[in-house]
Amino acid sequence: MTSGSVAAVDFGATSGRVILGRVGPGVLETETIARFPNEPVFTAGTLRWDILSLYSSALSGLRRAIRAEPDVRSIGIDSWAVDYGLLRSGQLVGNPFHYRDERTARGVEAVHAALPHAELYPRNGLQFLPFNTLYQLAAEDEDTLAFADQLLLIPDLVAYWLTGQARAELTNASTTGLLPAGGTAWDAELITTLGLSGGLLPSLIAPGETLAPLQPAVAQAVGAAVDVVAVGSHDTASAVVAVPMDSAHAAYISCGTWGLVGVELSDPILTEEARTAGFTNEGGVDGRVRLLRNVMGLWILTETVRGWERAGDEIVLTELLDAAARVPADSVPLFDVNDPSFLPPGDMPARIDAWCAERGMSAPATRAEYARSIIESLAQGFADAVRAAADLGGVDVRTIHIVGGGALNTLLCQRTADRSGTAVLAGPVEATALGNVLIQARAAGLVSGSLEDLRELVARTHEPTRYTPR
Repeated sequence: MTSGSVAAVDFGATSGRVILGRVGPGVLETETIARFPNEPVFTAGTLRWDILSLYSSALSGLRRAIRAEPDVRSIGIDSWAVDYGLLRSGQLVGNPFHYRDERTARGVEAVHAALPHAELYPRNGLQFLPFNTLYQLAAEDEDTLAFADQLLLIPDLVAYWLTGQARAELTNASTTGLLPAGGTAWDAELITTLGLSGGLLPSLIAPGETLAPLQPAVAQAVGAAVDVVAVGSHDTASAVVAVPMDSAHAAYISCGTWGLVGVELSDPILTEEARTAGFTNEGGVDGRVRLLRNVMGLWILTETVRGWERAGDEIVLTELLDAAARVPADSVPLFDVNDPSFLPPGDMPARIDAWCAERGMSAPATRAEYARSIIESLAQGFADAVRAAADLGGVDVRTIHIVGGGALNTLLCQRTADRSGTAVLAGPVEATALGNVLIQARAAGLVSGSLEDLRELVARTHEPTRYTPR
């Protein structure tokens, strides 16, 4: 085997990146070529993604990546889950809705009137989240839905614009609620029950399969004719590929805007106990199952900081966290980070105050106390989710791996270790991009083997930081 390069397009909920990956025997390196903001737009009473800006930024980044590495082998795309674009005759009908848009409440009511969650869960294995794709579709304007003839999830939509080929990648399709748990074909009966058109959904493609080469005009725009390869297009699926873990004895937390806390299994867990505990069964690369719980994640902290900055104050996050570390942990309230009140954008400190007031608790008084309260509450939410995932999945968890941006938050990592009583290994930070790169590299023959072999390469090239419980 020889070394070579691939390009990863990684769309996160707050920013996007184009990253070059160089892979070969004993080699796994990434270089961020472009980084660009992902700023939702509130218009006409709705919250939507500026998908055309994201696509334009991705093209610009790919052009720079190919200029830096003319022999790039392929391109892979990942993003957040559940959101989608509707098309008619290949043209986008409108900017995709943001999953935090408040329209989804009516969709939940409509779906559960047809099929309660207790009956849905044994079919699709998904925890109840009001923004899951099937609820969003139930909230769509009927005329818009009737007008559309195609639905593409965000990474599939970008891949379609790059290649002209419309497919649905399996790991992301598993988050829609329209795919059977652990399945590889759409649930036609469920789609009919919900009154949806099966013709909206494209055929499925597995990670590692080649989608198509770039369309000629796109190849000319970026400077090379290369293939687009399906990766774990749900960003968490790609991140879990790059967790350097022994899945028989480890839990993972992919920590960014969300904290995805779980274990990796070979089969879904579809029990009533798993449903009521709020666990989801999402598709992983190579047919694995990600049994996990969505914990609100660093969204609460970043939205808190954004609010202070909108008020005209300059916040230096490192200084805020240093100040938070000096606040005694037992002096701040613990709150439920998964309370629905913390989901939409807005004034987070006011919502924390309201949550505490409803329960007769004292709210934080200073910014450092708010930050410490958020960190402590997140760490407790993570510890609880790890414990529940281990019990449900029958996994003897001896180590918790934190990957993603949260791996840089030393206070959060240490407090997660403390509250769980389990050693935490933090890193790699760029797990999503690494997983994207590794699946492309394996498809190109730059590396070979199982997920365990790929994770061994991550472990040899990206040393984690260890946090021991105190």
